[in-house]
Amino acid sequence: MPKNGISPTRKEDYPEWYQQVVRAGELAESSPVRGCMVIKPHGFAIWELMQGILDGMFKSTGHKNAYFPLFIPLSYLEQEAQHVEGFAKECAVVTHHRLELDADGRLVPKGKLEEPLVVRPTSETIIGAMYAKWIQSWRDLPVLINQWANVVRWEMRPRVFLRTAEFLWQEGHTAHATEEEAIQETLQMLDIYATFAEQDLAIPVWKGPKPSSERFPGAVETYSIEAMMQDGKALQAGTSHFLGQNFAKAQNITFTDKTSQEAFCWTTSWGVSTRLIGGLIMTHADDDGLVLPPRIAPEQIVLLPIYRSDEDQASVMNCCHKLKDQLEQSQWRNENIRVTIDDRDMRGGDKVWQHIKQGVPVRVEIGPRDLAAGTVSIARRDEPPKQKLTMPLEDFPKKAADLLESVQANVLKKAVDFRDSHSSRIDTKAEVSEFFDVSQQDTAGFAYVHVADDPAVAEALDPLKVTVRCTPMDWDEDPGKCLYTGKSVSRRSVISRSY
Repeated sequence: MPKNGISPTRKEDYPEWYQQVVRAGELAESSPVRGCMVIKPHGFAIWELMQGILDGMFKSTGHKNAYFPLFIPLSYLEQEAQHVEGFAKECAVVTHHRLELDADGRLVPKGKLEEPLVVRPTSETIIGAMYAKWIQSWRDLPVLINQWANVVRWEMRPRVFLRTAEFLWQEGHTAHATEEEAIQETLQMLDIYATFAEQDLAIPVWKGPKPSSERFPGAVETYSIEAMMQDGKALQAGTSHFLGQNFAKAQNITFTDKTSQEAFCWTTSWGVSTRLIGGLIMTHADDDGLVLPPRIAPEQIVLLPIYRSDEDQASVMNCCHKLKDQLEQSQWRNENIRVTIDDRDMRGGDKVWQHIKQGVPVRVEIGPRDLAAGTVSIARRDEPPKQKLTMPLEDFPKKAADLLESVQANVLKKAVDFRDSHSSRIDTKAEVSEFFDVSQQDTAGFAYVHVADDPAVAEALDPLKVTVRCTPMDWDEDPGKCLYTGKSVSRRSVISRSY
């Protein structure tokens, strides 16, 4: 009998453990189309909850949703040189508009397009073309639009949720009258992503500007949130880009200002994707399967009725339905608690392990003995499977919200503790090499070092397969000299291996 719900364990084979957690959690699977995934109902329910929270945060800051074409004329990408260079190797291109049967009865492309169409890798250019039409005067600004969509970036080494040829995301695109407003927007969205990651996903992140070598193609500045996974690698969990006037000049997005002078807009873009689900898995899951923070758990509490006779079934199920009604009338964080009863005709142990592997935050077992004693048996997903708490039945509906809050807080604390225990302030090049020694994988994680935004730094770190992730903005100033160039810098940066 295996000791754990997932085999192999994280220590035995981390990449394969990840795939098995995805499979056992019924989140997604690879599709017949190479590099693409099928997101299963449980995985999509998690994404919908993420969408709902983020969409509310976007709208509370004045943004509105719209939708733009999947196909982008090739000439649009060519208008911004850095942009097309950055995405050229990842683009899928449509060259024909119909299929016909050949002499052998096979379908072949026909009807060559006058101009090839690129399948959306990102939408700056097509949205910019519309902004150029919509924006005439300073009175039309700012334009604050978000799009929920799919994008395609050809991926040679796919991994479900982390790197797939097609994935789901949101992309915000805004236009402003001044540089200051655009920068403020960029940083505001970075803060929203960081707040969402920590308060809802229970993923601690560092946020700050990325080095110029890691910037979004065509951006003046790229900011990111960086999270540590349980193998010590960083995951870029969200980005916010200050585009300056680069795209506005390429696409002639102009307006007449208050002095009747024509000026170029200042623009931004920002986005997160289904990659967050991969981050969620690698931050919280354990050797028994998925661990979901209650905020984004499709089922926050599952009630597991236990009975052997028809008589017991009637009384136990009656209790479960009453308890479900009471719980659903309770609220946690301004939302009704999400509860389900698992009354499927299958072995109780199999049910329990399925819910463990799917990461349900709280399991409640109710049987004849519990009814006689007036209690319920409660198990938390953030604690060992056999660890249970007994509580008076009548108290549970009143304490359920506090219980969910406790699980949410503990899942975040575990992630913070893991990051802190796998991070180190480093002051010499030798220590950097030692920290990232491949023979010392258990000590790998985040190194906090003084490095300049200089190509020489990337060149020096490349043999270690390490990159500068970001320079955290919330850290106190800590002046020092770059370990690799000797240049003065005002604070430390995060360096690590990454996905």
